[in-house]
Amino acid sequence: MPSRSGNLWLQLLGSDCELDSMNIEKPWATLLTDQVLALLKFFAKLDRPYKRALVIFIDLAACTVATWIAFSLRLGVWYSHTNAIVIFDLVAIACWLPLAYVSGVYNTIFRIAGSGAMITLAYAVGAFALPISGIFLFYGVAGIPRTIGLLQPLIFFMLLTLSRIVGRYIFTDILGVRMSGQAPHRVLIYGAGSAGRQLAASLQHEPRMVLVGFVDDDKQLKGQRINRVDIFHPDNLEAVIDRRNITDILLAIPSLGAAERKRVVRSLEHYPVHVQTLPGTLEIVDGNVSVSSLREVEIGDLLGRDPVEPDELLLRRTIAGKTVMVTGAGGSIGSELCRQILRLGPTKIILAEVSEFNLYTIEAEISAARSEEPALEQIAIVPELINIAQRDAVLRLMQRSRPDTVFHAAAYKHVPLVEANVISGARNNILGTYFTALAAEQAEVAHFILISTDKAVRPTSVMGATKRVCEMILQAISARGSTTVFSMVRFGNVLGSSGSVVPHFLKQIRSGGPVTLTDRRITRYFMTIPEAAALVIQAGAMSVGGEVYVLDMGSSVRILDLATMMIRLSGMTIRDETSPDGDIEIQEIGLRPGEKLYEELLIGNDPKPTRHPRIMMASESFIPFEELASILAMLEAAIKAGDMSEIMRLLAVSVPEYDRANSTERVDPQLPL
Repeated sequence: MPSRSGNLWLQLLGSDCELDSMNIEKPWATLLTDQVLALLKFFAKLDRPYKRALVIFIDLAACTVATWIAFSLRLGVWYSHTNAIVIFDLVAIACWLPLAYVSGVYNTIFRIAGSGAMITLAYAVGAFALPISGIFLFYGVAGIPRTIGLLQPLIFFMLLTLSRIVGRYIFTDILGVRMSGQAPHRVLIYGAGSAGRQLAASLQHEPRMVLVGFVDDDKQLKGQRINRVDIFHPDNLEAVIDRRNITDILLAIPSLGAAERKRVVRSLEHYPVHVQTLPGTLEIVDGNVSVSSLREVEIGDLLGRDPVEPDELLLRRTIAGKTVMVTGAGGSIGSELCRQILRLGPTKIILAEVSEFNLYTIEAEISAARSEEPALEQIAIVPELINIAQRDAVLRLMQRSRPDTVFHAAAYKHVPLVEANVISGARNNILGTYFTALAAEQAEVAHFILISTDKAVRPTSVMGATKRVCEMILQAISARGSTTVFSMVRFGNVLGSSGSVVPHFLKQIRSGGPVTLTDRRITRYFMTIPEAAALVIQAGAMSVGGEVYVLDMGSSVRILDLATMMIRLSGMTIRDETSPDGDIEIQEIGLRPGEKLYEELLIGNDPKPTRHPRIMMASESFIPFEELASILAMLEAAIKAGDMSEIMRLLAVSVPEYDRANSTERVDPQLPL
């Protein structure tokens, strides 16, 4: 039966400790360890003022011990309590406390005390040594050897340093893991260069991450060590992961090109570890690398596509010193166009957007970016809340603002949503483009560039069919003769756009699955948003009227392969018939309405090269303007009447290759089944 004082002690330490202490089957050593850990946890949970008071008490005790050791060393005997020691202690404490306060010694957090804290401590002890040596070494006090004035500060500094090292070890490396209730992550850093070493230093402040070693391709580093941490070669990676129980690999080679990064990432795909990476060198703005810089591996890391240097002349031709309008300015492509246009030096950017929130967001972002660059301060930013499907509103905007260049990115692009909302999709995409193009022509806009999509090629969805009509509108207006140069740029999926499969998969993986895909055979083209926007600007600058530009999207990616890689690089395994104990299941849910198994970029088979290696020009047929204008008039009437069947008929008339029935029957010829 515990005593009253024992119960009080247990209440102080917490209920967990009380339950442990009641377990009489535990050996006394285990009980003692549990009591010590409970006491340390109690101290760790104290409020900051109490922790500071505890540290001050420990330092004063260290000061007293340092005095005793100094006397003992100087006199050659274990010195006991004497008046000389008491006098020295009182003077030392009286000197130390104000100097430590002024130096900021007690503003340091113990668990992250590093070289900076040690330097502060050294300065404080150095300042402390001045009055101590002045009083006891130079002036002298009866009964106290003069050399104590030198010995005591040195010993005191060593004890203070030791207390910080031990404190950090206890509260970070021991309690940090135990209080989290989880096993620490055992980490390899891939890359033993500057970034890898900086990341290793940052890991010292992460209690739940234990650095086991470095991995580097340089064979001369094999078997070497950095700060007592082994360096391994990738050839031995499988054995190291298995033998050392590695849970995470952190890629710390920000200077790698895209193709080389793809090679490294793919080489890690089959290991049961969680892979994270540092961003590229240009994305680490301040040059400092830390754990917070890490991000999950993205599809861009898996594509291995090095961007081509943009042609500055093409970038600036339709933008520098001009008034530029972006419709759909708050969307994925529209917002990136605004960011890049701002850096190219226009006189004015007009942000046309139907969503109030999206307009507010992009206007605030580029206004902030403008204020950070003195050279951009003179650029006017004009937000316009407008629905481009309203003919009169678009005409008024064009007449009032008189833009030189228009990037028309406004559209509904989500295939299943447009499939379920045919009238809204046709109104926004087709009539919005028609009204905006005619208004631009009347306002004598110099260049008009339409953002199109690969889904416009042999479309199987309403969205794809509407975008093909949009292309033909510009082709027809240009062919009949216009002072405005109309062109369109067609490309596939962009990474990170609204509705993109990548963030959708990540969310499913983090929630424990299953990961759902529509069909195991489905393939898609991918490109980063910044690259797509830069190519759109350059393509528009090359146009002389009516061209359909097609961006080189590289090779198509099987979505099943993408899902598989994302699961494995998250450190998880796939659950299927052969591995019933896996972590994440991949489920096939069937193609959605209007969805293709694969996308195409060309209707014909004779693309022509341009001056840019990533931009091709397609030569494709269209309906003459008079005939198309008649169809569009009927379409406008059908939209006003809400006649969906007539809208669908007119889409079929306008786009003969529109085939909803066969969307699931064609597969990508690039990839084997």
